[in-house]
Amino acid sequence: MPKNLYKNYFKRLLDFTASVIGFLLLSPIFILVSIILWIDFKGTPFFLQERPGKDEKIFKIIKFKSMNNKKDADGNLLSNRERITKLGMLVRRYSLDEIPQLLNVIKGDMSLIGPRPLVVLYLPYYNETERKRHSVRPGITGLAQVKGRNNLVWEDRFALDVEYVENLSFLFDMKILYWTIKKIFSKSEVAVDQDEFLDWFNIYRQKQWDAEKAS
Repeated sequence: MPKNLYKNYFKRLLDFTASVIGFLLLSPIFILVSIILWIDFKGTPFFLQERPGKDEKIFKIIKFKSMNNKKDADGNLLSNRERITKLGMLVRRYSLDEIPQLLNVIKGDMSLIGPRPLVVLYLPYYNETERKRHSVRPGITGLAQVKGRNNLVWEDRFALDVEYVENLSFLFDMKILYWTIKKIFSKSEVAVDQDEFLDWFNIYRQKQWDAEKAS
């Protein structure tokens, strides 16, 4: 199948069809986890956050909650590691928190496979090459996630995102889907300290700026 035909037409059709079928099949788990989290958090089981999508258009990503809202004596939220619950850790370990994102895919905000949508605060820091990651819909899973996820340094993560965009094809997506399923069953690389990522990103970008000034 020609790459442009898949990228511009077939990929979206496949995303929509697979997500509808997947959501229907997973609906019993979706309902069960929703009820359990509603009881555990004494309120909504969902986490909503603005993320940049294709062409940097902002949308709200939906995930199952895995952290409470506990604060310190000054009223500031505790770190992610301190707020994640035992149940939340279990939900993340088995990637159950990603199930609601099928609704984002059905709506058209996301794809099943693509660069993961990072937080809006990162937008001013991307260089022109890294911005290519926003030329396609963000994914529930992606090349960077199956090749190291949070263990990757920023240079490698963005390089993999750009590599995906430049080599997007049906076969490539099927390979990433296969690698994703393997990682889910191995229950590896659970993300916890995501609140620290922005600091790491700022340090990474500042080093690049310093290097450009020195050259």
